[in-house]
Amino acid sequence: MRREKRRHHDLEVWRDALDLVAAVYRATASFPADERFGLTSQLRRAAVSVPSNIAEGMARSGRAELLHFLHIARGSLAEIETQIQIARRLDLLGEDEALDEQLDRVFAKLGGFLNAIKSSHP
Repeated sequence: MRREKRRHHDLEVWRDALDLVAAVYRATASFPADERFGLTSQLRRAAVSVPSNIAEGMARSGRAELLHFLHIARGSLAEIETQIQIARRLDLLGEDEALDEQLDRVFAKLGGFLNAIKSSHP
């Protein structure tokens, strides 16, 4: 049985957000066990939220709903960025250029997608 392709599957930002989830999971794998329900969980949930909200927005019927979910995804990106800085200050995470670049890439693409949707005619 062949799965139906969904609208969000064509979005580069959604695919890059999936890559960000994998990068966050790899980065948090070495966090101490006592952080499993703390920062590890927070970072992973925020990361999973990004592609999930992009997909949910694309599945909705209206432009306003899409914008709403894209803004939630952008908020989750800000959470990830903040939590990475916290993890670094606590010496749980070192500098990780690949992770930083992946985060920047998703921020940029999501911002571009938001601007394109906002400027398009309803």
